[in-house]
Amino acid sequence: MLISLELFVMLVLANGAPVVAAGLLNGLWSAPVDGGRSWKDGRPILGKSKTWRGVVSGALACGLFSLVTGLGFIFGVVFGVIGLVGDMLSSFIKRRLGLASSARAVGLDQIPEALLPMLLAMWWLPVSGWVVIGVVVLFTLSNIVASPLLYRLGIRRHPH
Repeated sequence: MLISLELFVMLVLANGAPVVAAGLLNGLWSAPVDGGRSWKDGRPILGKSKTWRGVVSGALACGLFSLVTGLGFIFGVVFGVIGLVGDMLSSFIKRRLGLASSARAVGLDQIPEALLPMLLAMWWLPVSGWVVIGVVVLFTLSNIVASPLLYRLGIRRHPH
């Protein structure tokens, strides 16, 4: 049960640390991962909200938490990076569908960024497929519920 909670916290850190870092670091390291380039369809590859600052802060937050909990720094960094890759995959798909970066896409906004690192956890750690499913469902539901609350508190720029 504890490992499930630790992995859930790591998913939250991978996705929350970039928001905190953006607030603390202002414009520093705000270069978009896609370099501001567009895809063949003329739309941004990912969009300006996917930054190197976000990748570094999310990966480091997971790595440090993972180190403290005994899962290992390397596992945490890789877990965080894979979670952020899942988030970028979602953004890529949303751009191809013509959705804005702030557009809500329930499931697409949560599942890839939770499922991909949880598959790593299942391979790397002694966690079952049921733990993977449980943590992904918990993350998805908590994200759907918490995002509007964080928006009302002024922590998020968009309600989802």
